[in-house]
Amino acid sequence: MSVQTLAEKLFEDQKEASKAKDRFRLTVIRMLRAELQNGAIAKKSPLDADEELAILTREVKRRQESLGDYERSGRQNLVDDLHKEIDILKKYLPEQLTEEELKQIVHEVITESGAETKREMGKVMSLLMPRIKGRADGALARNVVENTLK
Repeated sequence: MSVQTLAEKLFEDQKEASKAKDRFRLTVIRMLRAELQNGAIAKKSPLDADEELAILTREVKRRQESLGDYERSGRQNLVDDLHKEIDILKKYLPEQLTEEELKQIVHEVITESGAETKREMGKVMSLLMPRIKGRADGALARNVVENTLK
């Protein structure tokens, strides 16, 4: 069996959601497929796996940022819907690193780069981010690096 691309997986899941009459999931999948298609149109060529991952990550992040606004305005129905959307979208992300795994990678990168102070954080982050792309939140990675460097 071959490895499915994100687009193929979304297409299969869309068919499955349609047959199951799961309107909510179907809507989220259609939205994500449209975002991927818009990305390909803007690029004027098919997206590679990293670009698909960037779009997927951006969509999850947008919803997470909106959660606070909806919670402050007391819109619990929208908060619940956003949580469901985030759960659906996260199924398409690579498996997320645990905090311990992230700390391990941060230590490896710091050792490789020879960084010792927070002034060299940029050097560490530029080496770290490609390794954890899509598998850990950038803000969490930044905090781990800050707490590790002197």
